Amino acid sequence: MTPKLCSLFCALAVISSLPAIAAESGGSTVVHVGHLLDVDSGAMLADQAVIIEHGRVTSVKPWSAAASTASKLVDWSGYTVVPGLMDMHTHIADEPEGADPGAALKSTPARDAFIGAKNARDTLRAGFTTVRDVGVYRGFADIALRDAINAGYVSGPRMFVAGAYITIPGGGGEITGLPVGTVVPEEFRRGVSKGPDDVRKHVDFILDHGADLIKVIATGAVLTDGTEPGQSEYTEEEIHAAVTEAAKRGKFVAAHAHGAEGIKRAVRAGVRSIEHGSLIDDEGIALMKQHGTWLVADIYNGDYIDSVGRSEGWSAEKIRKNVETTQAQRDGFRKAVKAGVHIAFGTDAGVYPHGDNARQFAYMVRYGMTPLQAIRAATIDAARLLGKEKELGSITPGKAADMVAVACDPLKDVECLRQVRSVMKAGETVSLD
Repeated sequence: MTPKLCSLFCALAVISSLPAIAAESGGSTVVHVGHLLDVDSGAMLADQAVIIEHGRVTSVKPWSAAASTASKLVDWSGYTVVPGLMDMHTHIADEPEGADPGAALKSTPARDAFIGAKNARDTLRAGFTTVRDVGVYRGFADIALRDAINAGYVSGPRMFVAGAYITIPGGGGEITGLPVGTVVPEEFRRGVSKGPDDVRKHVDFILDHGADLIKVIATGAVLTDGTEPGQSEYTEEEIHAAVTEAAKRGKFVAAHAHGAEGIKRAVRAGVRSIEHGSLIDDEGIALMKQHGTWLVADIYNGDYIDSVGRSEGWSAEKIRKNVETTQAQRDGFRKAVKAGVHIAFGTDAGVYPHGDNARQFAYMVRYGMTPLQAIRAATIDAARLLGKEKELGSITPGKAADMVAVACDPLKDVECLRQVRSVMKAGETVSLD
């Protein structure tokens, strides 16, 4: 382990006073649920008992038939309960987006560890019990945070992490816009790759360090100065090299792709998901449907960038690119929903504050989904994207006891998912104080 990664782990360990999230050590818990959303059938079940042992659901039955001998009773009879929410596009373990393009270089591993711990706690308290963290600038910081959460050092969601960006030199996954002569340290360039052989080498390097998936930057980025979202940055051969190398280890590839051609290259190359998909065309939508490729589109994000980015003085280039992609992304999302493309909930949290993830539900409904479809995108469909549908994504016997309580009916008003009353991860109630 490098000295910097060691300091990252040590800093995380210091935060051990935060409440840990762990499975029940023994006995059973019965949760009395007023209304329970079965995301598989779409049914809203009244007056239910969810029985939990060792962090997993063992039974769901009418309250009148529940056993009365549970070690612990949790009264959620006044709430509607949905499965733990899942965000498939976050950046929890990184410096938040801002006006200074060099901010990440001015931080330290220890400081980043505390930032990540706070972001993780805010995300969990908002009802998001599982996330896919799709890249950090300081390589492998997300791996350290995931492991600290799993060890119980800090409170946070279950994390599936990318470790570092596979990106071309100077591309959408690099730190750009810096003063002439600035040297970017190697720890911020762990996946910089050019050519299929180099891509394969860095995919192996990232997976060797413990990543759960690979993130390829297939096109330019809205928030990376000097790149254009519509411009392809990797060939189909290079993306395919990443996909096949990751597949040898049983891992998927997520492709950051805004531009229409970059999206189609990534889909044909076999990626698991397209991130953003801002400038997708009809051919790209048809290809995604044909290949079963998932779309993870952050359709709330553009409003935040336009408002806060302007007020905080983000670069004119970033504001311009955001304007050029925001409505196009939403129009493409609506078409993808109508076409039946697989869609999972993903927000790009980190560009905007962590804990506000649920803001996107209303946008997904506004642009073509029913409330149930939007909730499924953040529960059982997100679990399918991860390949974890047998373990996560619904309140079903055998799965992790991840649940969120709200004081309203999200099928009638999906915005109520922003008003979380209680959260449970792996059978343990999360402190919201």
